[in-house]
Amino acid sequence: MRFLKVLTIGMAVLIVVATTVLAVLIARRIGGPGAPEGPVSVLLDEPAGTRVAGSASAGDRLAVHLQGGGADRVLLVDTRSGAVAGTIGVRASGP
Repeated sequence: MRFLKVLTIGMAVLIVVATTVLAVLIARRIGGPGAPEGPVSVLLDEPAGTRVAGSASAGDRLAVHLQGGGADRVLLVDTRSGAVAGTIGVRASGP
């Protein structure tokens, strides 16, 4: 009889612990990704005469509009790693 009481109490404790762990994991996933841990430095390898005409946040990326040093273009920079994730440009077509 004593063994049954100990087993029941042990299972009840395991249920409470498992429920708490599950609730914490669900809360973390609902919260989404956190902010970057620190400032991110980015050095863009662009030709001389290039200037930043504007920038805008696009989710976890930063869209940077560049003018000069060639055709106008938009760079997509990953805010977590600082790497250039993509480039949007316009190719001029001749007549």
